[in-house]
Amino acid sequence: MGTTKRKLHFAWLVLIGLCMMVGLGKGLNNAAGLFLTPVSEDIGAGMGNLTLYLSVSAIVTMIFLPIGGKLMAKFDTRLLLTAAIILQAGSYAVFGLMNSVWGWYIFAIPLAVGGVFITVIAGPVLINQWFKKRNGLALGIMGASVGLLGVIIQPVIGHLISSQGWRASYIIVGLAIIAIVVPIILLLLRKNPESVGLLPYGADEKNDKDSAGSGSENRGIALADAKKSAAFFTLIVFFFIVTSFSSFAIHIPTYLINQGFDVGFAGNVMGAQMVGLFIGSLSFGFLTDKIGAKKTTLLAMVIGLVSMVLLLFFANSALVITIAVGLFGLVTASIGTLAPAVTSELFGHRDYSQIYSTVSMGLAVASIVALPVYGYVFDLTGSYTVALYAMIVLLLISIACIIIGFRSKAKMVQAGLWK
Repeated sequence: MGTTKRKLHFAWLVLIGLCMMVGLGKGLNNAAGLFLTPVSEDIGAGMGNLTLYLSVSAIVTMIFLPIGGKLMAKFDTRLLLTAAIILQAGSYAVFGLMNSVWGWYIFAIPLAVGGVFITVIAGPVLINQWFKKRNGLALGIMGASVGLLGVIIQPVIGHLISSQGWRASYIIVGLAIIAIVVPIILLLLRKNPESVGLLPYGADEKNDKDSAGSGSENRGIALADAKKSAAFFTLIVFFFIVTSFSSFAIHIPTYLINQGFDVGFAGNVMGAQMVGLFIGSLSFGFLTDKIGAKKTTLLAMVIGLVSMVLLLFFANSALVITIAVGLFGLVTASIGTLAPAVTSELFGHRDYSQIYSTVSMGLAVASIVALPVYGYVFDLTGSYTVALYAMIVLLLISIACIIIGFRSKAKMVQAGLWK
């Protein structure tokens, strides 16, 4: 055991592989907005009709998630993830051959099926298998890697579209991601430590089992009681709002182009969003431990308000726009960090998985609704001004939801429901 501890545990190599795979996979999704304006103009599709493919993708993701979980448990991880990245990135490449908006609707299906494994399931499942200690740190690093890789991916794709056109860019990016990710999957990603004759990282430390089995870890509010509370419904609304807010990222390049900037500048600015996401993933986790999920979330929503005001009233300044989008990116990290943290702080660990999966309806509905709504607002008004004002209202509502939710929790605790 002493010799094993001095070596780099293979779990960290798995984490590096996941950071690359998830970061590049999500990079494809996050860069989709850079293509919207050139594609819309070239094939003659309205922004609302074009962005409907993202809703198709969200619906397929929602349907396929439980199926994907079963497949991850049953089949070889490397085989499954190799097929998944070929489906996701391959669909991206095929977009470059399409002439009708129906092509995006059709290939959104394999795009989403592959993305379920690459960007949603594989990371948490494999980290849970490989890390018995520092599980949270591993998840935080993986989340931050999305922002870090996005800093590189977004400007590269933006300039690629400017120089090569959207068709060639789709094909180049899709095939390049397959070429990079497939070897990473085959070399680094194993289903579990047992498959290579190892124990999970930290499994040899006796205090792990002791802490995991402590009664305090399982205390909280029962699902049946949670469903009757104001906290439960305000949390669903909060999830809907933070996802709707974050969904605007796909429209930022179109917003910037509409303000007179070119697609190359839009790509650079989307890199600033990824910097914000990277910083937010790390800082919100740190602040949650220090000052609690409630205060951290309220701070995040205020930052979101500042970003919207800057986009509305200082849209002519390249510097201010870059800062605003960076702050916007900071807030988008709240989906992966603050949403689960707020759920845990409101309801504890007793029925956490059932409660979290239920309130996540807000995330799913927002993913399906918000993207095309922003597109149709642009089609009808010729700008995103109405959408930006709407997001200010939504952020104010989210602040009210957090305050009401924690007051509701206090009442439940006072009533003796926290057990």
